[in-house]
Amino acid sequence: MRIFKYIFWILYRIWFYILVAVPIIVLFPILLISISKESWYPYFFKLARLWARFILIGMGFHCKFVKDQIPETNKSYVFIANHTSMIDIMLMLVLIKNPFVFVGKKELAKIPLFGFFYKRTCILVDRSSAKSRQAVFMRAQKRLRSGLSICIFPEGGVPDERIVLDTFKDGAFRLSINHQIPIVPITFLDNKKRFSYIFFSGGPGILRARIHNFLYPEGLTIQDTKALSNKARDIILEDLIANEK
Repeated sequence: MRIFKYIFWILYRIWFYILVAVPIIVLFPILLISISKESWYPYFFKLARLWARFILIGMGFHCKFVKDQIPETNKSYVFIANHTSMIDIMLMLVLIKNPFVFVGKKELAKIPLFGFFYKRTCILVDRSSAKSRQAVFMRAQKRLRSGLSICIFPEGGVPDERIVLDTFKDGAFRLSINHQIPIVPITFLDNKKRFSYIFFSGGPGILRARIHNFLYPEGLTIQDTKALSNKARDIILEDLIANEK
């Protein structure tokens, strides 16, 4: 019986990469046009949301969202969430309608096809380089000024499977305070169970996500960055612990 589980897991992982690649190949000319101008990014974002939905449905995931507060159209936000899985990107795209730009690790740019568009539309960071982190901050500010939102996984990477929620880096919260833009804390409750970075694991099922009440930076200064970070982390951590199965 165990051997059938391993066969399923192998095929399930292969199927995921097929689902990632096929829409990109089919829509390649349209996607290429949509990234040719920075002002056309919202059109690329709409295509990315369709791509993400296609993958989640194809993987047998059923999304269930709770929204304590709904982001307003044509407003900028800093979206943050716990980071546990390769499908975090897809779930975030399906959950959030406001066009946003991911801040993510540069290693993902090496993935064939996906990486081509990833490095041209996202803000890449080399977490080992202080210079790179500063450049990322400047690029994120530019995007916020243009009316877009930013999405950051503040753990700075996918933590060890045994860690419920890692410590948060400060970047998202500095941006929020500097630009007086709300933080939107989001909890992904099932991504680790459904499709973690452990190869022989996961399977179809429900993906729950919760958009919490926003955290507003009015009246805060850079000296309050850590306090804002801790507050956001506590909200997500409490939700994860309350929903542990």
